[in-house]
Amino acid sequence: MHLKPLLGLAALAVAVLGSPHAYAQAADQPAYGSELQGFEYPYPVAHYHFTSQGQELDMAYLDVKPQSPNGQIAMLLHGKNFCAATWEGTIKALSEAGYRVIAPDQIGFCKSSKPERYQFTFQQLAGNSRALLASLGIERSIVVGHSTGGMLAMRYALMYPDAVDRLVLVDPIGLEDWKAKGVPWLSLDGWMQRETRVSADSIRAYERATYYADTWDPSYETWVQMLAGMYRGPGRAAVASSSARLYDMIATQPVFYEFEKITPPTLLMIGDKDTTAIGKDTAPPEIRKMLGNYPVLGKEAVKRIPHAQLIEFPDLGHSPQIQAPGRFHEALLAWLKHPETGASQVK
Repeated sequence: MHLKPLLGLAALAVAVLGSPHAYAQAADQPAYGSELQGFEYPYPVAHYHFTSQGQELDMAYLDVKPQSPNGQIAMLLHGKNFCAATWEGTIKALSEAGYRVIAPDQIGFCKSSKPERYQFTFQQLAGNSRALLASLGIERSIVVGHSTGGMLAMRYALMYPDAVDRLVLVDPIGLEDWKAKGVPWLSLDGWMQRETRVSADSIRAYERATYYADTWDPSYETWVQMLAGMYRGPGRAAVASSSARLYDMIATQPVFYEFEKITPPTLLMIGDKDTTAIGKDTAPPEIRKMLGNYPVLGKEAVKRIPHAQLIEFPDLGHSPQIQAPGRFHEALLAWLKHPETGASQVK
């Protein structure tokens, strides 16, 4: 099948989505720029300027230094529908415990550049993240990844094992190979068509079902509007084009077959009510019901990853750090302090 050029993807978004200003006014909801201009982050935003694939890029990031440093640094990697800002509670918990926290917005996401011609790979994003830390004089760190950030964290640990002190995977996607299980391939045009249907209502419904296990708190709405606002703004075509290519990256670049090569001490933190699986809705019904079974996936993964431990939250969904921050951060900090025994102490 012939794929449109990437510029054509952006043009398709403009054609189908129509006027972003009209949409924002009709919905009476916030509209943000393509780099999330207008949305306030909980900590000051810094910028790392670098060249990649022949393009000048800007990676936004948070660098939160603790009042009483313990000498350790944690890099937090956000998920597909998340940003550095959604780590707000975790940044606070870690910094109060003495950790310096670096939380980047990956290229293609949130407040960072969204280049029209960029080959998104987990290796490239890992390399960008490593270069960011190097620019700050950081050689080693704890790496914490959530959702798609969990896939990225695993790739980072595989590429730079000597730079990772400990690895924490929070409901990471990629614990199964969706394509191998029967999820149909989707072209870039197909992912872009899906992007044209994104709205605050669709985001909210999906997050309620998977991220928060069919529960809802008004505080979650901030993160719905953060994402939806970029689809209402003047840069919505660039946002949709980046998102489509990122979904293609996730669907076609499994890390599943390399778990045995992950060497740092690793903690899996799994909300058992999570059902996330990329492309699940496109699979035949008999396949769909087999996907995203996180209680099984977590147990299978921890057997394959050397030096790994598992903490399960039976009543939580895809985002336990947001849904139950007190319990989550207590468990995280206990393991970081005692990685040999911390998981066993969590009730």
